[in-house]
Amino acid sequence: MAGLPPLHFPVMPELRGVQRDGRWYVWDGRRDKYVLLTPEEWVRRHVIAWLESEGYPPGLIAVERQLEINGLPRRFDVAVFDRQNRPFMLVECKRPDVKITPRTLSQAFMYNRALKAPYLLLTNGLTHYLLALTPMGDMQALTRLPRFEQYP
Repeated sequence: MAGLPPLHFPVMPELRGVQRDGRWYVWDGRRDKYVLLTPEEWVRRHVIAWLESEGYPPGLIAVERQLEINGLPRRFDVAVFDRQNRPFMLVECKRPDVKITPRTLSQAFMYNRALKAPYLLLTNGLTHYLLALTPMGDMQALTRLPRFEQYP
């Protein structure tokens, strides 16, 4: 799995990988299959490991589920749900060489119109932006992940 850069997360994911036709695939238990280890997947694996290390329950973390936006099917990268199955956090992952821009934020807002999660995390593995959203549409930058236990 060489060639992927070190990322800025406090934990490393434990990866179970296989090589096929010269490309690496990693096991994703949430999707119940091996997925191609792309640079974006590298970031996604790290995000999930970080969330779990911070007490986010693995069973409440969803990966690449489809939603409908303006009548078109789209897929979010990662979403965390609370114990009542309400969206808690939407995570938008980009490859490490892709900068987090206002366009990234706009994409996350578009997905979040369907989910209505109170928290957004935008990351390329090197830079992270964490936002708290209010029902009135205001946002506040956070410096650390919200504690999952504080959410009902």
